[in-house]
Amino acid sequence: MVRPLTIGGVQWRNNVLLAPMSGVSDVPFRRAAWRCGAGMVFSEMVASEALVTGHMEMRMKAESAGLPFHVVQLAGRQAKWMDHAARLAEANGADMIDINMGCPARKVTNGLSGSALMRDLDHAMTLVEAVTGAVKLPVTLKMRLGWDHTSINAPELARRAVDAGVKMITVHGRTRCQFYKGRADWHAVRAVCDAVRVPLIVNGDIGCAQTAHAAMAASGADGVMLGRACYGQPNLPGDLSRELSGEVLSSEHCYSIVEHYRDMIAFYGEPLGLRCARKHAGWWMERLPFAVAGGVKREIMTSRSAALVEDRLAALERELYSGVLPGTGKRVA
Repeated sequence: MVRPLTIGGVQWRNNVLLAPMSGVSDVPFRRAAWRCGAGMVFSEMVASEALVTGHMEMRMKAESAGLPFHVVQLAGRQAKWMDHAARLAEANGADMIDINMGCPARKVTNGLSGSALMRDLDHAMTLVEAVTGAVKLPVTLKMRLGWDHTSINAPELARRAVDAGVKMITVHGRTRCQFYKGRADWHAVRAVCDAVRVPLIVNGDIGCAQTAHAAMAASGADGVMLGRACYGQPNLPGDLSRELSGEVLSSEHCYSIVEHYRDMIAFYGEPLGLRCARKHAGWWMERLPFAVAGGVKREIMTSRSAALVEDRLAALERELYSGVLPGTGKRVA
């Protein structure tokens, strides 16, 4: 199941990918996932108009993580901004552009971006054509099955996008109106697989070897993309790729919350870094196989001292790895 992927002439090291996630897959998170073996990592969703007009937050989201390969995901509703943003990303060192037509968030779809574009495929294609015509880089596209169950049009959008030059399609197996409710319909993704002759990635409710096997078998996809399952464990794509390959997980691949935390503080600076780190630390603590004392958790989530928070996280990490097999979450007998 695990194999390299070739996208637009560029070979990725494996087909277990980290999803672009707003507010999550920032530069430090992508670096952590890459160090742990993810096949590819994608930037957070970058609003095209805001990027072009110099919005600092969007510039940070589009920043390279200093990795061998840099994928920027762009969102927008007007072809001119997608064109300019793609050119800017290319000039700033991006190796690939991913177009967002899958985000279900109301603040995005109310602005007629993200999965709202699946309500008007002719308009959606003006954005695809603007990006593929603006850059020499490979362009990929992420989408949902459709806006709702009365308009499942992912196969048509995928076919038209590939005809316009898109080199890879990712499909989340839900409609926009489902948001994240119910279960992802991997079988419905197979219609997209049958419609195109480029690599297809399946996304939605994949977080372990069993679900990865099932999703690829049902959809016919060439790889899997992991999203919410990676909260608190950016090592998951790499660990899963090794597990699917039959490798034994070892401490060499162990994710360190302390290393990740230091990277966040260095990247954002202490005040902002402290705030950004809290959700990651919170997710990580929720996954621990032991209870964290209320006072310790409160210090980690509220302290304004980066040194104090690092000290508390380091103590928890020592406790974790003194009794847990690294990379598995399973206690040593």
